[in-house]
Parts: sequence; C-alpha cells; structure tokens
Amino acid sequence: MGQKVHPTGFRTGVTEPWKSRWYASKKEFRGLLLEDFKVRQFLKTKYRSAAIPKVEIERTRDEVKVILHCGRPGVIIGRKGQEVDRLQEELEQLLGRKVNLKVEEVSRPEIQAQLVAEDIADQLTKRAAFRRTLKRALDTTMDAGAKGVKIQLAGRLGGAEMSRCEKGIAGAMPLSTLRAKIDYGFCEAPTPQGNIGVQVWVNQGMYEEDGDGADAQEGQAPKKPKRSYKR
Repeated sequence: MGQKVHPTGFRTGVTEPWKSRWYASKKEFRGLLLEDFKVRQFLKTKYRSAAIPKVEIERTRDEVKVILHCGRPGVIIGRKGQEVDRLQEELEQLLGRKVNLKVEEVSRPEIQAQLVAEDIADQLTKRAAFRRTLKRALDTTMDAGAKGVKIQLAGRLGGAEMSRCEKGIAGAMPLSTLRAKIDYGFCEAPTPQGNIGVQVWVNQGMYEEDGDGADAQEGQAPKKPKRSYKR
C-alpha cells in the first residue's frame, strides 16, 4: 500500500491558504460545506472554457464572497460585464443569499496543474494518442517556465482490456519540501471504454521567505562549545 499525501492538503495552513474561509457551528457546517461544493461544481461545469483552476469562498453574516481565478476572464465578464451580473444572479438563486463575485486573472495558466489536467482530459476524450499527449503536455509546461512536472494517467489507456498506469516526469519534483510550491490537479476523461484519471503535479518554484530573519535567529539551536582536549 502506497503512503501518499495530497500536495495541497500537506501545505494548507503552512504555505497554502484555505480555499474556503468561514466558520460555522456543527449544525450549519454540513449545509455550508455542501453549498461550497455546489458552487464549485456549477462553475466548473458551466464555465469549463474559462479555464478555472481555483475558486475561493469567503462567508460573512450578510453575504458570500466568491473569488474566481480564471485563465480567460473575458469568457466570464462578457461585453460590458453583462455575463458577470448574470452569473451573480444565478449564484444568488443557487445559494439563496447575497453573493459578491470577484474575477481575478491567472498570470500564467500554462503552469496551473488543474488546467493542464483538463487540457489532457479533453484531448483523451477526442481519442488522441495518450503517449503523444503526455509528452506534449510535459514539454509545453516545462517551456512555460515550470521547474518540474509529473503527469500520471490511469485507466484503459488506448482502449486496452486491462487498465494500467502510465507516468511521465520532467524536471525536479520535491514533494516532501514544504517550501516548494507544488500545484496539484485532477480530472477525469470520459471515453467509450471508461473514464481515464489524469493527475498532474507542477513545481512552480520555491516560496520566498518574507520575514526579516529575527524569528529565525531566535529559533536556532545554540551552538555547542568546542571541546578542549588535554594532552
């Protein structure tokens, strides 16, 4: 049995922020968690072409703030912001409360793991050769400036009778290093033979330390005095 840890869950609260930021009692927690899931599923299904790698949700007593990170914001904004207003109304009908929608553009969508996984899944759905798709995705992501990429496909690849797993790695992938900014994405490609799972890990570099070093100096272990040897 493999001992595997989710890269995002491993870093959440340490170097990665929470994607849902709110507090609720035990009675309300289940319902609000289900609402978050419905919002993300609705946005991913309806606006797949907008390239949405991440959706952040913040809740206050009066409203729900939805921060939408997307690679193509023009698809969501539309002409003169008409699509944003329409989407905000749909979310308010879905949740039954006031929604504050904010759209943010992703600076480099080529190295976002979720977008890479969705692109591979779309190609596999169109019956593209999986090895060629895997190799092309590795080269494209590395050329875009990623420090390392790891892609894993699992299922009945090429329509084979027995499912198997194919893996491709390029560059460095320090999964156990908390300072490393490892982005993870997962998507399923529906094919006539069954679904093919696509997992993508992208090494986007290292987090820069913002502190002035005072805390680091205090946390250092005291140096041991040199031993004096007697002759």
